[in-house]
Amino acid sequence: MAAASSATSVHDFTVKDASGKDVDLSVYKGKVLLIVNVASQCGLTNSNYTELSQVYEKYKGQGLEILAFPCNQFGGQEPGTNEEIVEFACTRFKAEYPIFDKVDVNGKEVSPLYKFLKSSKGGLFGDSIKWNFSKFLVDKEGRVVDRYAPTTSPLSIEKDIKKLLGVS
Repeated sequence: MAAASSATSVHDFTVKDASGKDVDLSVYKGKVLLIVNVASQCGLTNSNYTELSQVYEKYKGQGLEILAFPCNQFGGQEPGTNEEIVEFACTRFKAEYPIFDKVDVNGKEVSPLYKFLKSSKGGLFGDSIKWNFSKFLVDKEGRVVDRYAPTTSPLSIEKDIKKLLGVS
């Protein structure tokens, strides 16, 4: 697996899915990606999961993929097992996009993918991910194009997604 320092694209990384299997992110070459750190017990959970599903439904046929990474680093709001998290997202919010293995997005144990995302697009507050539902928009070549705050609604970034998909 590529070290974050030598990686040039999101496609250089391998991550684990919710059942612990390796997923080579190069399978998403040619797709526009929205990468989000998710949590089940956050004040932003309902609106984000609802809108992520709406955006996915609308654009998955045109090349959008949403990659959700559960994270328990913010207020302990994602305490469940991977099975519980997937069950919650899929049952309650009809999430059809992939939900991966729980990761750390900050700190010593930070996932290499998140290290790369943050080094590509530091937020207003430097590199740290501030809270659940931070979003990174990635183009078809795996380059990080934009980063959005947890409070930015998925529907409000639709225009940026459409531009990368090349749809009007």
